[in-house]
Amino acid sequence: MIFAVKPLRYGAKENSPTGNGSLGLLAVIAFLLSGETTTSTSGSPWFSLIFFGAIFAAMYFLLLRPQRRRVKESQNLQSSIAVDDEVILNSGIYGFVTAIEGDILWIDVADGHDKERIEIRVARASVARKAPVAASDSSESDAK
Repeated sequence: MIFAVKPLRYGAKENSPTGNGSLGLLAVIAFLLSGETTTSTSGSPWFSLIFFGAIFAAMYFLLLRPQRRRVKESQNLQSSIAVDDEVILNSGIYGFVTAIEGDILWIDVADGHDKERIEIRVARASVARKAPVAASDSSESDAK
């Protein structure tokens, strides 16, 4: 559907039968495009400098610093992964690390049928976190 805007004739009223009724939008566009922009800065340039510095500081503390912390934690996690660690992947798959080949991990996700094990090969960066050790597992092993 194509919309055509007819210009309003000079002297016609906005909602008159001779006009199109689009004077409001056209008037706003004409006003924005036409006039000279005169701005007077009565404020001090130091205030502007301090204001933009405060915005930068807020962006640093609210965005950049937490992101750097998350990246550092992720790097520490990926470097601490060892064989026989239980991990949770970003996709939600739980498994045990059976082998490490550089940036590739072999994850045992399930005991297979018969004597087979089901392993998948994933990138080291796909590990979301290490699975927490259950308290009941550690207390049962202490009791034995």
